[in-house]
Amino acid sequence: MDWVTTSTVLDRLGRNDDRSMWDRFMTRFQRPIRALAMKLGLSSAEAEDVVQETLVAFLEGFRAGKYRREVGRLSSWLFGIAYRQAANARRRRAGAKEKPVAGDNRTAFWDHVPEESDVSQAWDLEWERAMLESCLECAKAEVAPTTYRAFEMIVREGRSPDDAARETGLSRDAVYVAKHRMLKRLAELTKEFEETEPS
Repeated sequence: MDWVTTSTVLDRLGRNDDRSMWDRFMTRFQRPIRALAMKLGLSSAEAEDVVQETLVAFLEGFRAGKYRREVGRLSSWLFGIAYRQAANARRRRAGAKEKPVAGDNRTAFWDHVPEESDVSQAWDLEWERAMLESCLECAKAEVAPTTYRAFEMIVREGRSPDDAARETGLSRDAVYVAKHRMLKRLAELTKEFEETEPS
């Protein structure tokens, strides 16, 4: 699947029901939502429901003009929606079985749900991981296997340029070029992943 910027994905989803764009949208943003839901104690099946509900709510809000880039990052807005959907899923699971805690308006159920502010750091980490994996997948498809492997060995595995040169058959200079080329492309892709201005 060719790389499409987040701006393009959102712009096309905002104007019509494009199934291919919905698939890209899902692929790009489902991982951090699923991870958040599971950190909040939901089962795998419940987490999948939260993914669907979050992305549908996100799209509806986006189409209604509720997301404004100048107010905050896309990831922050998506996090707020995901947190509420996960909390709603927990509430549905608890049903009417939870009883109020004496002397408190909360329930024992809610005492075990982390505060939104406490979960946001974990969300940021999952968002960064999802963004990196999407960008790496795209960059890998754009270069020769030896170029990607040299980059992977040096940057991701912490191995020496000499090791990378021996394994890939590239010269030491070519290994440095591969690393530089990949880092530059990842920076471009990351910007496109985070960029949310309509095209």
